[in-house]
Amino acid sequence: MIARFRLAAAPLVLASLAAQPAAAREAPSPERLRATVATLVSFGTRHSLSSATDPRRGIGASRNWVAGEFARLAKACGGCLATERLSRRFVNARAPDGVVIEDVLGVQKGSDPDRYIIVGAHIDSRVTDVMNATADAPGANDDASGVALVLEAARILSREKFAANIVYVAFSGEEQGLLGATLLAETAKARGWQVDAMLNNDIVGNSIGQGGVKVDGYVRLFSEGIRTSESLAQAIERRAIGGEDDGPSRALAKAIRGEATTIPGGFGVFVDRRPDRFGRGGDHEPFLLQGFPAVRFTVAAENWDRQHQDLRTENGRVYGDTIDGMDFAYLAKVTAINIATIARLAAAPAAPASVSIAGALSYDTRVSWAPVRGAARYRVYWRRNDTHDWQQSREATGTMLDVANVPVDDHFFGVAAVAADGSESLVTFAGREKK
Repeated sequence: MIARFRLAAAPLVLASLAAQPAAAREAPSPERLRATVATLVSFGTRHSLSSATDPRRGIGASRNWVAGEFARLAKACGGCLATERLSRRFVNARAPDGVVIEDVLGVQKGSDPDRYIIVGAHIDSRVTDVMNATADAPGANDDASGVALVLEAARILSREKFAANIVYVAFSGEEQGLLGATLLAETAKARGWQVDAMLNNDIVGNSIGQGGVKVDGYVRLFSEGIRTSESLAQAIERRAIGGEDDGPSRALAKAIRGEATTIPGGFGVFVDRRPDRFGRGGDHEPFLLQGFPAVRFTVAAENWDRQHQDLRTENGRVYGDTIDGMDFAYLAKVTAINIATIARLAAAPAAPASVSIAGALSYDTRVSWAPVRGAARYRVYWRRNDTHDWQQSREATGTMLDVANVPVDDHFFGVAAVAADGSESLVTFAGREKK
């Protein structure tokens, strides 16, 4: 008998304030997601060391197809998307003879030239031997599911206009060492992009896990607390102010959990308080190294028989990442959460660059913050120190707020910037007032 597990409803972390309510926006199509995955599977293998020139089989053909999909969407929206292909040659233990890694980007221009939201997934696939570039490697769930999500998000969101630029990306080289993600993260840093959020979707399309367990009520979301990019002095300061659960990537995860409450039909987000699954990694990590807020979506129940496996059946047990192991209604829910989050953050102003608190030897707390371009107002949050989720809030139009009878010793504070339409940024955690 198949066991069923559901995540208990999480408390509402932040108000969901996207430019267009999720209920009013077109819902992601399970049928369209299935069709995209089927097309990607049809390329036989998408191994990063497979052919880059064969028109029908291999990594090159699959990348060309994704680029074509971005071009088609651009035509439909009157040129709102620009297709870009980034490439670089890498050499490492999984590419000893060197390989040209290429990322395919669809860039939706916003009104603010500096700010970016990135949503991505890796297009490459593999079998048991990570160096086997010739065997069939359908990679249906790992990670055609994520690429399908990215394309569906681009199709739906390209109909709207936002403040921030949105980058939809299919990475190559994940299985060879996060190479494509490294390429884009380093490119973003070199170009001076202000990346407000990076959403990595990797293995997001199944609800039946190992041993037949069914978990279809939530998705796992992995996020770091203390920043990978922090210096020792910054880490010491974060420890001193108690901000281990409130780094930018954790703030992003909490905001995503709030957005999930807006999804029609209901769906949960399990905020996993570590950067990735135990001892494993993904394409969000190069962005963390560059100091950008980044998280990873992954199904609630993984099926390891359908990951990194040669296609075979042994003693009645089926191995291999084929499309029949997927749940496209589940994938549509994960896609909807991504879309709602991207829309909210792309419509909102940037988060305040800094927030400080003062109130030693007092029962009152003064909160002050850096002004944010495009903010119509600000929302000041606070909670008791023994909780994870914001409990109370108050709005302000200036850059300072006195909160009476809320002692600084026993409470955490943060501030979000709010646009005129109500779209809200991530919350910036409050530190010590600079003297």
